[in-house]
Amino acid sequence: MTTAVWSRPEDERAGTELLVMIHGYGSSEERVLPLFEALPANVTGVALRGHFDVGANYGWFLLDAFLASDFADVVSSANKVFAWLDPVLASGKFTGTSLLGFSQGMAMATTLIRLRPTAFRAAVGLSGFVLQNELLTLTDDLDGTLPFFWGRDAADVVIHQDAVDYAADWLEAHTRLTARTYPGMGHNIGPEEIRDVGIFLKAYLG
Repeated sequence: MTTAVWSRPEDERAGTELLVMIHGYGSSEERVLPLFEALPANVTGVALRGHFDVGANYGWFLLDAFLASDFADVVSSANKVFAWLDPVLASGKFTGTSLLGFSQGMAMATTLIRLRPTAFRAAVGLSGFVLQNELLTLTDDLDGTLPFFWGRDAADVVIHQDAVDYAADWLEAHTRLTARTYPGMGHNIGPEEIRDVGIFLKAYLG
């Protein structure tokens, strides 16, 4: 994981909250850069590029049409993110860490939370899903207090209904959920959603 785009220069990051931003499957870090405009003044964003090649673009692990994946690939990908993140946090510059994921990036973000349930202050999931995996379920140890914003279009055809239902159940059971829908947005990140993400981040990280 060699490519990371930051919302501010290195000499302006000390004392801020870090928001790690994770793009979707067959995409790149550029997909989530518009969300930089929603960041509160005390939050530094960093958009990571996935290490898994998807044609001319990137992802985090192999995904089939039913959003199924291999557990070993998922954990390997999560460990690559942690391997990048841990030295960044060891610098002591940041006051806390949160996550934002779009599409497959939401699956990646919720997996990171499941593996380290006390490591993050808040999370955002956009037009995405939560992995249905028995082994991951065994690790679930969240106490329901993590603030989580979930935004989507209810008519999004990319995320099938079973995945939406599972995500809804999981988020209700394991996080302090704020859920919003945006009719007509499709499988995208819309301006109203960006506004609401900013409001959420300001409320919990500001």
